[in-house]
Amino acid sequence: MTAGGGTEAPAAKARPAALAFIAVTVVLDNLAMWMIMPVLPRLLGTLQHGGAGRTALFYGAFLTVFAVMQFVAAPIQGALSDRFGRRPIVLASNLGLGLDYVVMALAPTVWWLFAGRLISGVAAGSGPAASAYLADVTPPEKRAASFGLIMAAQAVGAAIGPALGGLVSAIDLRAPFWASAALSLANLAYGAFVLPESLPKSARAPLKFTHLNPLGALVWLLRAHPRLAALVVVAFLLSFASQGANGVVVLYATDRYRWTPAAIGILMTAFAVMTLVVQGGLVSIAAKRFGELGSMLGGLGLNVAGLAAFAFATRGWQFAALMPVVAVGSIAAPMMGSIFSKAVAADEQGRLQGAWSSVNGLMGFVAPAAFTAIFARSLGFGAAWSGAAFVFAAALIALSIPIAARAPKAG
Repeated sequence: MTAGGGTEAPAAKARPAALAFIAVTVVLDNLAMWMIMPVLPRLLGTLQHGGAGRTALFYGAFLTVFAVMQFVAAPIQGALSDRFGRRPIVLASNLGLGLDYVVMALAPTVWWLFAGRLISGVAAGSGPAASAYLADVTPPEKRAASFGLIMAAQAVGAAIGPALGGLVSAIDLRAPFWASAALSLANLAYGAFVLPESLPKSARAPLKFTHLNPLGALVWLLRAHPRLAALVVVAFLLSFASQGANGVVVLYATDRYRWTPAAIGILMTAFAVMTLVVQGGLVSIAAKRFGELGSMLGGLGLNVAGLAAFAFATRGWQFAALMPVVAVGSIAAPMMGSIFSKAVAADEQGRLQGAWSSVNGLMGFVAPAAFTAIFARSLGFGAAWSGAAFVFAAALIALSIPIAARAPKAG
């Protein structure tokens, strides 16, 4: 029996090629996404007239559009993966993302870009399905490392994407979108041949209308597993702060340090490499040494320290020197994911990942708008205030630490 009261099915076995595909899928999805991020502000600037403040607001709205659709679609995709299996959801996601980047590459106006982002939000189901896939094939005691693998794969994509996008954009500002489309469609073709199903038919859950409600997965999680309510609050605060801070980094570095897209791409790549090292090498070590809850609390604390310090970095090199602190702090997310996964049954993993994605999606369409508005407003008070968004992010995560400390262990 699991801590959630369900019967834990034995972990299925998957071919090495299939596990590699899951990792590659996450890498390519994030690679494609991060390739376009350094050039987005400049592309938006060419499609609308206005200064840095107006571009910042458009940029925030662009991120919000994606998050709104992800919030609506992710629980549906998680529930569908519990009913029909993980494979079709992962493959459909790759197809949708490939088509999305084609639309964005051809976009003649800002509104076309928004339309493309709507498609990508709907199609962004590979994350929940991939996480559920790994939960299917991984014993409970090894899930922290498995979720670390997902985070590491995300970091690989984020590490390569910005620098590659900056290089490709030298050919044409829209070239990164075409490259992203090619990567997603190539991954679809690869997965069609190597990815077996991880969820046996005997372990599949019936599909109910309540499972398709964007808030249904969260409501289910809180009702079925009330002991995890405190961690849900922590997940909200961490997601809000992290996505908000990530949403203003490009704008902040451009305005305060006058960095070019190429320099920003290098910065983002460097940070992603650090995160990759942490997620790939420290997660399992920290879990054994400090426990999952202790490691999560340590990660939250490091995020608070690093984000607060970002706001007071008057030079670009100071900002860059602080990145390792936040990178090590990224250990908090996979620890939290492992705690959550151990609290639910095998046929609930898809809904759990849908709930997790709902948290990210809900905060994703609130955070960019809120943080870019804070950033745009802070520009009117001078450079010393332009880091206000990072201070706000640090305060939110600091608020989550005492809540996380009182949360019960799951597993």
